[in-house]
Amino acid sequence: MRYLRVGCFLLPPYSNMARTFERQQLETSSNAPLELSPQTFARFAGFITGELGIKMPESKFALVQNRLLRRIRDLHMKSAEEYANYFFASANLHEREHFINAITTNKTDFFREPDHFTFLCDVVLPDLGSAATRRGDRFKVWSAGCSSGEEAYTAGMLLGDYATRQPGFDFAILGTDISTKVLHSARAGIYEDSQLAPVPPDLRRKYLWHSLNKAKRVSRIAPDLRRKVSFHQLNFMEQDYPIKDVFDVVFFRNVMIYFEKDVQEAVINKICRNLGPGGYLFSSHTESVADLKIPLKCVRPAVYRKFE
Repeated sequence: MRYLRVGCFLLPPYSNMARTFERQQLETSSNAPLELSPQTFARFAGFITGELGIKMPESKFALVQNRLLRRIRDLHMKSAEEYANYFFASANLHEREHFINAITTNKTDFFREPDHFTFLCDVVLPDLGSAATRRGDRFKVWSAGCSSGEEAYTAGMLLGDYATRQPGFDFAILGTDISTKVLHSARAGIYEDSQLAPVPPDLRRKYLWHSLNKAKRVSRIAPDLRRKVSFHQLNFMEQDYPIKDVFDVVFFRNVMIYFEKDVQEAVINKICRNLGPGGYLFSSHTESVADLKIPLKCVRPAVYRKFE
């Protein structure tokens, strides 16, 4: 029987330690060829910026590499260059979807930046919400860059609560994102208890259905609220957005940070085509629209209103 030398030990070839060592050696040898070359990174970076508007400096090299490695291995390819040639030579929309899902960043929470939701309840709804009710119109909200849906459902809980106190009030919410992966999660509306921690207890009781399997520790958005919220794919770089609705409120938060100033300006102007006169746009507190030529005026930090 041949033995495998590991350090100063000779091990039988089918021992657990030998198998572990061989697996580690294979993983190490298979990892190396998958590393991006600067030229391959530049090809992907150019595509990401051109197609998605996301700025992609050299500091993002490791991020791009790490996010692509799993897909490259799933396809049983031997190198990042092989995947790049496959990706750029192919008109395969399915692969494009996989790539976008892998490369985009999706982070959100329930009641994130809560003062925005306080402003929505205390200022916007008594004004624009009441006006929509008098006209017999639905009050409409757009979560632009909705990720996995927490922002849209947060707004939905508050609008649903307002509807119980305002007879005749009705609403609809649209969530859009470029990633089909997070849109699938958003439509399902299933969240772990840790994700739902920011939701106040009274809203939890009203709008969440807890799993009967206590071990799972998950809840699902109640069907009545899910019916009020729709999710669709949208690339902010499209010339014209296929959206017909005019919205009273747009949440456009933690998206601009990924764009250069010229892209920010172009995207906000396109969003404003679907924002009604007097409507509000919320940005993140870490984002600024200063010096952008847009039809909005700042009414308080990270809250803007469209010119009448």
